[in-house]
Amino acid sequence: MRVMIKAEFKVESPFEPSGDQPEAIKELVQGLKDGVKNQVLLGVTGSGKTFTMAKIIEAAKRPALIMAPNKILAAQLYSEMKEFFPNNHVEYFVSYYDYYQPEAYIPKTDTYIEKDSAINEQIDRMRHGATRNVLETSDVIIVASVSCIYGLGSMESYSAMVFNLKVGDEIDPAEVCKNLAELLYVRNQISFTRSTFRLLGDTLEIFPAHYEDRAWRVTFFGDEIEEIAEFDPLTGKKTADLTEVTVYPANHYVTPRPALSQAITHIRQDLAIRLNEFKNENKLLEAQRLEQRTRFDLEMIESTGHCKGIENYSRYLTGRNPGEPPPTLFEYLPKNAILFIDESHISVPQIGAMYRG
Repeated sequence: MRVMIKAEFKVESPFEPSGDQPEAIKELVQGLKDGVKNQVLLGVTGSGKTFTMAKIIEAAKRPALIMAPNKILAAQLYSEMKEFFPNNHVEYFVSYYDYYQPEAYIPKTDTYIEKDSAINEQIDRMRHGATRNVLETSDVIIVASVSCIYGLGSMESYSAMVFNLKVGDEIDPAEVCKNLAELLYVRNQISFTRSTFRLLGDTLEIFPAHYEDRAWRVTFFGDEIEEIAEFDPLTGKKTADLTEVTVYPANHYVTPRPALSQAITHIRQDLAIRLNEFKNENKLLEAQRLEQRTRFDLEMIESTGHCKGIENYSRYLTGRNPGEPPPTLFEYLPKNAILFIDESHISVPQIGAMYRG
């Protein structure tokens, strides 16, 4: 069972609000207390809107999501917020694709262009750090691009599959390995990288999905956890002794086995309907391609719990009805979170256009 860690926001800056800032902060914070849903802060470039935003978060004492219209502005805001809140959890959540080629099919020539993408490991790690911290602590500020309105794995499934390891616990190392595999960690005895684990005799080493330069070493005595240590995965040097660690999934689309089995059944049912439609329309090439690709994905999901492009099956994995919005980062946020939309004259129309396709 996870306990939400309570912490206060504290702005670290040699400057104090001046000019119109104190009045703006006071009015906006009062608006939040009064339950005002929409408020607008107007100011020219360089007038201190970001500092005002930081002071509002500090005064309101509530988690915040700051949405920027693009990655460049999001990175700038992230850097500034890290400086203002060095002792709080400031996270970065943007699209993790460096390159993305959607799949395509040309029936006339029976040409299939497979989906291809390159994921930025650093950004993927930061996304995992954001979802982990928003579920664990109250002093979280997430700076995001419009990527936060796109589909993400179900928060219920993600949080339900989390498990703890504590010194003194009685658990079979093989059972821990099985749990890690269900969280989509990969066992790799040679290349120890993020989202992998390895078992060396009575020692289990885990490289969490949300860390870049820290890993965990769990030492067993029989079936009892004797010691948990944090270490540098590059040098192997121990950096800290721990009493307990919480292991989060290596992928946001992780799904419990019962829900996975139900999703596979529904995918097969819809596949049969779609194949009949294609065959009735004499679109045999389309039918063959759809069946081949979907059956391959289903085999991968059945055997490993994951497949390339699993986000395409999000509706089935989360049990939602056709037309319902998919789970997004917003579902991970606590109910009292504040949403700031930076450069709203650009962001709001952009979000509206994306929502309407």
